Amino acid sequence: MRCAWAEQSDAERVYHDTEWGTPVHDDRLLFEGLALRGVQAGLAWRIVLTKRDAFRRAFHGFDIARVAAMSDAELAAVRADRAVIRNRLKLDAIRSNARVALRIAEDEGSFSAFLWSFVGGVPKVNFHREGDSIPVVDEASDRMSAALRKRGFRFAGSTICYAAMQSVGMVDDHVQACFRRC
Repeated sequence: MRCAWAEQSDAERVYHDTEWGTPVHDDRLLFEGLALRGVQAGLAWRIVLTKRDAFRRAFHGFDIARVAAMSDAELAAVRADRAVIRNRLKLDAIRSNARVALRIAEDEGSFSAFLWSFVGGVPKVNFHREGDSIPVVDEASDRMSAALRKRGFRFAGSTICYAAMQSVGMVDDHVQACFRRC
C-alpha cells in the first residue's frame, strides 16, 4: 500500500515510490525541492512534476551558483519558455533565492546544515493512519519560513517549507501502512 495522494497520477506514484520522504542532504537537491515547491504555490504538484525536467534544463540543474549568476536575458528566456510554468514572480524568485542560498551556505557551512537545523538534523517522523489529516505546516516549517524570509527568500511561506520538508525527508508523513514508511 502507498499514501493515497500518490494514486492520483503516474507521475505522483513514481515520485512517491522513489523520492518523497527520502532524506536529502545535497545543497543542490534541497534548493531544487524548495524552488519547485515555491513554483507549486496555487497549483497541483502533478503539474509541477510534469514540468520538472524543463525547470531543470532552464535553471542549470538547480546548480545554486549558476542560477544565482543568471543574467536578466537568461531569465527572460526562461519566462518565454512554454515548457515551464511562466509565472514571472515565481521564476524571478528562483534566481533571487539562489543568491540568498549562496549567502546562507557561506554563513552556515552549507545550505543543507541550515535547513536540517530546523528538525535537529534528523527526520521528524509523524504517525498517520490512512484517512488522517496530514498537516500542511508545523512549528519547524514556521521557523524555517521565518528564517528564510528574514534572509530574503521569496515564495517560502510555512506551507511551502513544510511541503519541501516532506519532499526531502526532513519530515516523514507516509501513512503507517505505506510501504515507504521508515
